[in-house]
Amino acid sequence: MTETIEVSGLHKRFGATVALDGMTFTAPPGTVTGFVGPNGAGKSTTMRVILGLDRATGGTALVGGHRYPDLDRPLTHLGALIDANALHPGRSGRNHLLWMAHSQGLGAGRVDRVLEMTGMRTVARRRAGGYSLGMRQRLGISAAMLGDPPALMLDEPFNGLDPEGIVWMRSLLRDLAAEGRTVLVSSHLMAELQDIAGHVVFVGRGRVLRAATKDSLTAEFGSLEAAYLELTRGEGALR
Repeated sequence: MTETIEVSGLHKRFGATVALDGMTFTAPPGTVTGFVGPNGAGKSTTMRVILGLDRATGGTALVGGHRYPDLDRPLTHLGALIDANALHPGRSGRNHLLWMAHSQGLGAGRVDRVLEMTGMRTVARRRAGGYSLGMRQRLGISAAMLGDPPALMLDEPFNGLDPEGIVWMRSLLRDLAAEGRTVLVSSHLMAELQDIAGHVVFVGRGRVLRAATKDSLTAEFGSLEAAYLELTRGEGALR
């Protein structure tokens, strides 16, 4: 099963601040879609709207043609890493995942499989409050993969990873896309997306500036970093 992420005409305000101003793009199956733009451009807000954590004032955000909050056992459709710090510090990594698994009708065996996959098995019974940022990121990936979903959405997954972790993350994202999954990745690290993304969505001031294949962007600008600097110049948050 494949699940396309479709965002159409999203609008969102926080008081007088315009966070989303008609955000529209599609993240298709079988590729890594990079989601990039300056701080305040609307990336995290878009992801939160997709998950139903924030309510848009207009537009739609669909996963496989459905609103995420309407999905039965949603973690089996879309796995997400939005905030690696959203953990109870006194709970072990394994217990955190067991609680999530129980809510989705999943067993302890699946928890142990994702912990092994992300290299967290040996520290899984330690309290999450003692984890480094890189370990919290790996646990967040474990949670995103818990339901073996056909779509994943990851906000800055390279943050806090050491060089070995970055290589591991790069390989994981490539493999997930190669399996036919939809992979939407927000990142400020253009060098990492240069290696793994097949499609890139540049955003600024709550709207899409350009959405194109990595190859066409590289042919036009020379690199994703050069494309980012050119396309997002002056494109911060709307006020």
